[in-house]
Amino acid sequence: MAEFRSGFVALIGRPNVGKSTLLNYVVGQKVAIMSNVAQTTRNKIQGIYTSKEAQIVFIDTPGVHKPRTKLGDFMERSTLSTLDEVDAVLFVVPADEKRGPGDDFIIDRLRKVKKPIYLVVNKIDLIHPNDLPKVVAQYEDALDFKGVIPVSALQGNNVNQLIHDLVAELPAGPQYYPAEQISDHPERFVIAELIREKVFQLTRQEVPHSVAIDVTSIKRQDDETVHISANIVVERPGQKGIIIGKRGAMLKQIGQLARKDIEHLLGDHVYLQLWVKVVPGWRDKGAMLKDYGYRNTDY
Repeated sequence: MAEFRSGFVALIGRPNVGKSTLLNYVVGQKVAIMSNVAQTTRNKIQGIYTSKEAQIVFIDTPGVHKPRTKLGDFMERSTLSTLDEVDAVLFVVPADEKRGPGDDFIIDRLRKVKKPIYLVVNKIDLIHPNDLPKVVAQYEDALDFKGVIPVSALQGNNVNQLIHDLVAELPAGPQYYPAEQISDHPERFVIAELIREKVFQLTRQEVPHSVAIDVTSIKRQDDETVHISANIVVERPGQKGIIIGKRGAMLKQIGQLARKDIEHLLGDHVYLQLWVKVVPGWRDKGAMLKDYGYRNTDY
């Protein structure tokens, strides 16, 4: 029998290039939230792929951007520190956009990385196949890539080939997690992320970056029902009004959609209670960042 292979792989790219979509497709279930709002991911999300031959622990980093708050600075340092901890790096770029300053910033940082780096050109379903060589040409001379792999994370095109190439290069190693486990994050964290995703999806652009989710209680009332209470934390009273909506309609919709995903995650019936709480300037207060799940801050 061939030796079992295992290792850690980072996904890095500027905001909104599809890293979370790729991670969710690989592990077969939602572990990272998705939206069309940039900088959705705030923590390093670990998703775990396991087969009979290998186990890959994927780390989906926050999209690289210029930080404007302590939260933004945490996200930036979280991303860059990941590159020193892994066996390989997937540099994810979008097929439907030109190389930009954010890509150049990442490329400059990747020049210091000694591990294999793969160029993953995502969203190939959005371009004509004849245009793909021009997209790749923008990047191929920037770094000594181990491989160039075009994929559609949304449709799954070529993702199996990506996994195959990664497994072939991973070292022999142990199975770090049980085969059925798809994330190393605790239940409370994933529940908070699923609620935050619905806020991203349903509210206006000015709200999402000011939102945190504080899951205050998870109680199993019986063998089949889980009662969950959570605060949706915003910075301004006007944002609270938007999230609650007319006669509570928006908050109700957020709760209904989040409950469906949480029930899928837990495999139980969920009773979800949501409140909206105004905490001015929470993104610039280190103690609150830690309270809301950003544990690696130094503030």
